[in-house]
Amino acid sequence: MMVIVSYDVNTTEDDGKKRLRKVAKTCVDYGQRVQNSVFEINLDYGNFLKVKDKLLKIIDQDKDSLRFYYLGNHWKNRIEHFGTKEGYDSEGLLII
Repeated sequence: MMVIVSYDVNTTEDDGKKRLRKVAKTCVDYGQRVQNSVFEINLDYGNFLKVKDKLLKIIDQDKDSLRFYYLGNHWKNRIEHFGTKEGYDSEGLLII
């Protein structure tokens, strides 16, 4: 299941900067950054719920925002990309 995760964390205070780093780290651990605060995460539903729970525990809902866009399992025809940094096929072969 492909989910687009976007976030906006208030960084006017030091604790906000810490939350921002934690949110970004969590998203990097499970997905691919496609914009500064936007990630594509391709996981099964159960694992995605775990990631969502982690993210919700990090943010301050009075100061920050977190959005999830559910593209489902048939997402490949729903994404168009133009410009640099095309990314990778999360379901394809990845050689490290």
